[in-house]
Amino acid sequence: MFQDLLRRLTQPNPAPIADADARLALTALLVRVARSDNDYSGDERALIDQITQDRYGLTASDAKALRDEAEAMEAEAPDTVRFTRAIKGAVAYEDRLAVIEALWKVVLADGQRAQEEDALLRLVTNLLGISDPDSAMARQRVSG
Repeated sequence: MFQDLLRRLTQPNPAPIADADARLALTALLVRVARSDNDYSGDERALIDQITQDRYGLTASDAKALRDEAEAMEAEAPDTVRFTRAIKGAVAYEDRLAVIEALWKVVLADGQRAQEEDALLRLVTNLLGISDPDSAMARQRVSG
C-alpha cells in the first residue's frame, strides 16, 4: 500500500491524490519533522494524533491508527525533497499552509526549537511552495 502511494507521489507529474492518501502523506510529513531532532516523544505523538483528530474529524483510535500508518510510511519514504515536492504537486496551497501550521505546532510542542527541526521546516516550507512570510505568520498563530 505504502509503496503504491509513494510511487504515485514521486512520479514526474503527480496527479491529485485521494483524501485518505493525502491524510496519510501529510501525517507522514508531521512524523518526519517530529523525528528530525532524534527525540520523537510521546508528547509529539499525542500532538500529531490531536492534529489529525481536529483536522480530519477522527476518533482517538482512528487518529492513532493513521499515525501508526504514517510512521511506517515515513520510514519508507524517499528523501524529504522528493517526498515533499510530490505533496506540493498533489495538495492545494491552503491545505499545504495548514500543514505548515501543524508542523510548527509539532516543532514547538516541547518548548524548544531544535536546529534540526528549524532546518527541516525551512526546507519543507520552501519545497511545499509556502512563502517565508506565510510560514512566519503560521508560526505566530500557533505560538500564541
